[in-house]
Parts: sequence; structure tokens; C-alpha cells
Amino acid sequence: MASQQAEKAAELQDPRVRVELDRRVREEGEAVVKGGGGGTTLDAQERLAEGRKKGGLSRTTEPGNERVEKEGAVRIEPDEEQLQQAKESIGRG
Repeated sequence: MASQQAEKAAELQDPRVRVELDRRVREEGEAVVKGGGGGTTLDAQERLAEGRKKGGLSRTTEPGNERVEKEGAVRIEPDEEQLQQAKESIGRG
């Protein structure tokens, strides 16, 4: 599955940071992942960013899984400003 090919930045793997970023997305509607604008949860923003970085795999004639295997994983990066604010909110900034 294509979404399993995404590699999350180390900062996005911290459960406390993820909870704070997800809260900001859900309650404040912020885009906290680069390229993830429009997603209503942190996971949704990550999937949107992944799809946009891969150029919309479903629109090619080549099957998505084959293209992902050939091109490799996509790194999902947080919005640095939003990440810093989230870290400060949980006392890690």
C-alpha cells in the first residue's frame, strides 16, 4: 500500500508531538504538515502530502505500488513553525 511507503520525519514520530499537532489540526484547522493543507487530521495531512509529493500515483498508467517501489519512500516533513509551537506547548521547545 502506498501510504506505508512514507517516511515520517523524526519529529513526527514523537507521540506527544503528534497528539499536540493533531489537536491543532482538528480544533484550529491549521496545516501542520508541508503539502498537507486541507486535511482535517494529522494522518489525513500526511496522506495528502505523500500523494502530492508522489505526483498523484492514481493518475498514471503505471500501477501505484510498482511506481512507489521504483521511486522509493517519500519523506513527510512537518511545518517547522507549527512544529516548534507544538513542542513549546508540551514543554519541549
